[in-house]
Amino acid sequence: MAERRAGEARASARRAEPGPRRPILRLVDGRTERAARARDRARLARIDLRLLVASAGFLTAVGLVMVLSAGSVSAAQGYGGNSFWYFQRQVAYAAIGIGIAYVISRIPTARWRVLALPLLGISAVLMLIASRPTSGTSLYGASRWIDLGPVTLQPSEFAKLGLVAFAAAVLARKSGKLDDPGHLLLPLGPVVAGVALLGLLQRDLGTTLILCGTVVLMLFVAGARLRHLLVGGGLGLLVAAYLIFGETYRRTRFFDAWLDPWADPKRSGYQLIQGLIAIGSGGWLGTGLGTSRAKWDFLPNAHSDFIFAVIGEELGLLGCLVVLVGFGVLLWAGIRIAIHAPGTFERLLAAGIVSWIGLQTVINLGAVTGLLPITGVPLPLVSFGGSALVVTLAGIGVLAGIAKTSGPRPRPAPARGGGR
Repeated sequence: MAERRAGEARASARRAEPGPRRPILRLVDGRTERAARARDRARLARIDLRLLVASAGFLTAVGLVMVLSAGSVSAAQGYGGNSFWYFQRQVAYAAIGIGIAYVISRIPTARWRVLALPLLGISAVLMLIASRPTSGTSLYGASRWIDLGPVTLQPSEFAKLGLVAFAAAVLARKSGKLDDPGHLLLPLGPVVAGVALLGLLQRDLGTTLILCGTVVLMLFVAGARLRHLLVGGGLGLLVAAYLIFGETYRRTRFFDAWLDPWADPKRSGYQLIQGLIAIGSGGWLGTGLGTSRAKWDFLPNAHSDFIFAVIGEELGLLGCLVVLVGFGVLLWAGIRIAIHAPGTFERLLAAGIVSWIGLQTVINLGAVTGLLPITGVPLPLVSFGGSALVVTLAGIGVLAGIAKTSGPRPRPAPARGGGR
């Protein structure tokens, strides 16, 4: 009887004990894990931002130094003996671009959904104005500049950022529907075709390829079917082949200046040959900063499109590798920012900017080294050019803004009220 009463007492005591604490412990563990993940995201975002800013700043500084070196002779010849003319303008462009990048990095990334279409529309109108001989400025067969007196505007550079933002907004809105060719093409297809047509009216095939190639890479990142991309890429190659073989100067660049520059070394193949001679003259360590012989009227566009050849001559293979590492770090940071972006639109926007800068870098370096035809595309952040430098730095600012939003979200403060 006593044992029975003792058992009932123990059972009653167990019922009186509080419930199991495992759910509470699990809740605490979950909060701790989420907080740890948030701290990791914040740490990665800070690393990405530092890599981005450091690499962009390094390449901009290299560009200023090399523009001063490579452009000193042609500046002295063309601007009343002022050998610092190109350098002074590039410093001003860099200051403006850095200021714009800082302002843009503080703008909420979602604003680019609204700004994309106006920016692209204004750029398209300016591209149309630049393409007309009566209002645009022509150079080396291309009409892609607008002379505004003290400054020269290149609208196609602004179209790059506008098209990337517009494509990101459209693809983010159609996320999950890109298996349908109709959603894939509308409204993005006609807009890209229209901007590409404006680029061709300017006789600027290089920029047109960058614009179209950037959108194709954004479609790949957005999840479009590979067979659709292959079909579109095949059609694009056919159009490019038609454009190359349909124009005499492009056909000459393709066959004579690229495939066999030594067939006409004093005319069509002259620039590529002089660029290769400059790179080869540098050896391992270069001839020394400021000692280039190619810039003394041997190498055309030594301070702009072919500035990498002067880098190879003056700084050698080691200097070229350092510059390539700088671009590698910049693109790697941009890819990481795209991966860690907080939303689909931000991810596509970052991927588009990285694709644009990466494609332009590859096309320029390929032309200078003879791996690709010469297209007149500048080296991002390094070549002389106001519009290109300012817009590229603006794109860096957008990437920096996305990196800042990739960290933990601020938690809303608890509501205060007089509830009972």
